[in-house]
Amino acid sequence: MSNILNTRKIILDLAVTLDGFIEGKNGEVDWCIMDPEMGFINFLNQIDTILYGRKSYDLWGQFTPEIEHTDSEKELWELYHSKEKYVFSRTQKGTDDKAIFINDNILEEVNKLKNKSGKDIWLYGGASLITTFINLGLVDEFRLSVHPVVLGEGKPLFVDIKQRLNLKLVDTRTFSSGVVQLIYHFDGN
Repeated sequence: MSNILNTRKIILDLAVTLDGFIEGKNGEVDWCIMDPEMGFINFLNQIDTILYGRKSYDLWGQFTPEIEHTDSEKELWELYHSKEKYVFSRTQKGTDDKAIFINDNILEEVNKLKNKSGKDIWLYGGASLITTFINLGLVDEFRLSVHPVVLGEGKPLFVDIKQRLNLKLVDTRTFSSGVVQLIYHFDGN
């Protein structure tokens, strides 16, 4: 009998515009469609850990829905906040009661996380953290929800990628909102 340990996958799951932006020029994400048909709750149940850059964590890692949000939105955020959170930061150190901060040795620290038992891991972002993970070969699955909008300018998804990535398309899903979800696995070549 083998002692092969199943490593957890790191999944980059995010919304992107048709022209490849993850935010508008002023950081806006108002174009992002949160359609229940897309199964975001199912995705949240597939993961137990979320990885953030510090700026993304400051914006969304502790977000609390307002009183006017629907009960289903509040439930979604409660599930979101039930996950273990790691924040990659050059400046903020230590831990708080909601997250663990990682300042260096990214490859080593992430491989420790991948080898811990548990569910898959969501690479939330931001853009520079995504670039770092891609360049270190740490992203196992790219789950991109392409939204039917062209912004013309903004923050691009892929910047400063150091080498070609060969990906294998494993699934596509089309939603009535016009969003097309593409799921690719990194094939290592």
